[in-house]
Amino acid sequence: MYRYDEFDQTIVNERVKQFRDQVRRRLSGELKEEEFLPLRLQNGLYMQIHGYMLRIAVPYGLISSQQMRMFAHIARKYDRGYGHFTTRQNIQFNWLKLEDTPDLLADLASVEMHGIQTSGNCIRNITSDEFVGVAHDEIVDPRPYAEILRQWSTFHPEFAFLPRKFKIAISGAKEDRAAIYAHDIGLSVTKNAQGEIGFKVLVGGGLGRTPIIGSVICEFLPWQHVLTYIESIMRVYNQYGRRDNKYKARIKILVKALGIDEFRRQVEADWADLKDGPGTLTTEEVNRVASFFIDPAYETLPDHDSKLNEFKADNRAFSNWLAKNVKPHRVSGYAIVVLSLKKPGNAPGDATAEQMDFVANLADRYSFGELRITHKQNLVLADVRQKDLVDLWQEAGQQELTTPNIGMLTDIISCPGAEFCTLANARSIPLAKLIAERFENLDYLYDIGEITLNISGCVNACGQHHIGNIGITGVEKKDHDEWYQVSIGGAEGNDSSLSKIIGPSFTFGQVPEVIERLLQVYLRERREAERFIDTVRRIGHEPFKEHVYATDFAAKEEHTDPHIVAPAQYDVPYYSPRF
Repeated sequence: MYRYDEFDQTIVNERVKQFRDQVRRRLSGELKEEEFLPLRLQNGLYMQIHGYMLRIAVPYGLISSQQMRMFAHIARKYDRGYGHFTTRQNIQFNWLKLEDTPDLLADLASVEMHGIQTSGNCIRNITSDEFVGVAHDEIVDPRPYAEILRQWSTFHPEFAFLPRKFKIAISGAKEDRAAIYAHDIGLSVTKNAQGEIGFKVLVGGGLGRTPIIGSVICEFLPWQHVLTYIESIMRVYNQYGRRDNKYKARIKILVKALGIDEFRRQVEADWADLKDGPGTLTTEEVNRVASFFIDPAYETLPDHDSKLNEFKADNRAFSNWLAKNVKPHRVSGYAIVVLSLKKPGNAPGDATAEQMDFVANLADRYSFGELRITHKQNLVLADVRQKDLVDLWQEAGQQELTTPNIGMLTDIISCPGAEFCTLANARSIPLAKLIAERFENLDYLYDIGEITLNISGCVNACGQHHIGNIGITGVEKKDHDEWYQVSIGGAEGNDSSLSKIIGPSFTFGQVPEVIERLLQVYLRERREAERFIDTVRRIGHEPFKEHVYATDFAAKEEHTDPHIVAPAQYDVPYYSPRF
């Protein structure tokens, strides 16, 4: 993985020193909150309901075991013993004291980490496929390009104060696992008929209040021009993006207003002045960065392990885990292991300090000291020998990291919601727990098959509800009830789509029953080997809507339906058990 050079380390150290003085002045009263606000946001420090939250950058989701141990240290020393992995492949800590944050950032700097550009109207953390470099379907390893984009975008003076935040994702495999269609810019590394490397460039994607699937602005961009072309996209956006209304300030609004053809024309007109200029990439530069991502010392191993197959045949729990949480590796005899942070009853994406230390040790023993964070809020050990899978499964189970539900209904994506976020309308984490506990029966989960369920506490869509097969959005808190809209038909990947709301909203306690009814229609209507999303696309939303809003659901506000349990009947506190 990439290691800091003297310039990286100097920049981060100087930022820590600078921020320490800013915090001192804020605590002494020299700086008022409105003056301090933009300074803290530049370092990823937010003020939430109960205290300060720090979001830490994890470029393209890759971290070392040493860095994971630092997360554990931060959780113990500065927080309440846990952290929350996010859909940006980052981690955030929610219970910080302002006076501690300079020391926290200094600790991060000691392991080549920071919170820079995890907030504000700038280019945010570059995200990618969590299986980069090891995926069996990878065309080109995108990590060198992701790192080049990170270096280019960090402290870029022209793009420090954009109309709105800006997100870039990059994928290098046949199957998009980075949700590139839902980003301001999505890049798919590919090869043309001549075998030349280039990029398919998407622009204007995004979720939030106005969800839009990105449009193709360039089918094949030679790799040498990726920085200059993106710079031209950014320049057009920076000049013409709206600054009078933050809800209409994202690039997707500009692209929609102009149309993709006119936007492309303006980008290419600007690019004419940058193409083949100083920003053009060279083979030497790409090779220099690629040298940080050389293969580990793989052994020559058979593609199948006989002891593994014997254990699999005799142990159903292990067999389930192997089928759901272990993915094919491009190197014979190795496997990719996804550690699930979605055990029913736990908050999706949360990990305790003990778990963080534990997975760091697992990484050292089984995966060359590296880990990945997925945008689905799980962790990955990317280079596990197949012959070690039994031992790894047994050890990881001690820390509740082997729930065999990756890609299943209980592998829920969830934002922190109203328990932490000042923007949220409703709780996300307790609802995710409630749903996961209701549907934790593995036989039922496996009968349902592949399905995604995403929850956001508000329309800002940090839980990416628009691209969940089932999406849940907190819309209102009124008269001690929280209300949620439910949508279906969303998907990410090569065949991305946006979900559609099925009808009027539901209370907290009704949502699990709504999910049950949606699944009943699916199980009734599906064809052989048909996924939930396939059935929705084939038969449309109406059969699902009719079943959910059947006569016995009409009086939902009074909870007259005997199948619907009012929120008060659930033993779910308003605040998280972490409090």
